[in-house]
Amino acid sequence: MYDAKGRAPKDRVIEQHIPLVKKLAYQLKARLPANVEVDDLIQAGTIGLLDAMSRYEVTQTAQFETYAVQRIRGAMLDELRSQDWLPRSVRQNMRQIEGALSELQQELLRAPSEAEIAARLDLTLADYQQKLSDGAGHQLIYFDDFKSASDDSSDHFLDRHCQDSSHDPLQELLQEGFRAALIEAIDALPEREKLLMGLYYEQELNLKEIGAVLGVTESRVSQLHSQAVVRLRNHLRRQEWTGAV
Repeated sequence: MYDAKGRAPKDRVIEQHIPLVKKLAYQLKARLPANVEVDDLIQAGTIGLLDAMSRYEVTQTAQFETYAVQRIRGAMLDELRSQDWLPRSVRQNMRQIEGALSELQQELLRAPSEAEIAARLDLTLADYQQKLSDGAGHQLIYFDDFKSASDDSSDHFLDRHCQDSSHDPLQELLQEGFRAALIEAIDALPEREKLLMGLYYEQELNLKEIGAVLGVTESRVSQLHSQAVVRLRNHLRRQEWTGAV
């Protein structure tokens, strides 16, 4: 049943872990623009699974599934980098939305509504919501925020810090106070967006399932998620958590 190094047959391991690959792919796809195909992520993740199988030794302290998750996610991120999945123009649009939201937050002393943000940007509500849809997949933390002025490297944050699967930049951020700041930012969200974030990140529901709970379409959930991320970034910026903004 196992080879000399204690590995199970490749076909059997793949069959057992393909559901894991698909789960990770769909979780990632929910945060990405519509042009990213989930099948591409699954294919890349399967390659990551195969890489994990070839590298893993039973003498390692980590369980295989824990090790495989790192390799699968890493392969998917490599695929996204190769596709240049978030154009600079989309990033700029989201920063403009963030700026308008920040101005209104200071003026109104409350979370501004979508209509108020759209008006500040001189957009119709439909156009504003379309920008939110286009920005699906923008990060709470922009990787290029971590590049200092003195850094001559052309590599972005992922390239410089994710090459070693044992080095998790997110965990480093969490250890440096990001988790507490993020909890405070989430608590300040409007109730519907707070519920959405809880359903997605805690309950691990997909966008369609969240839409059923909220009584809205899947695309509307994507828009609300994008808006919630903008609010979180704005809150973290106002709190001067400079590690992420």
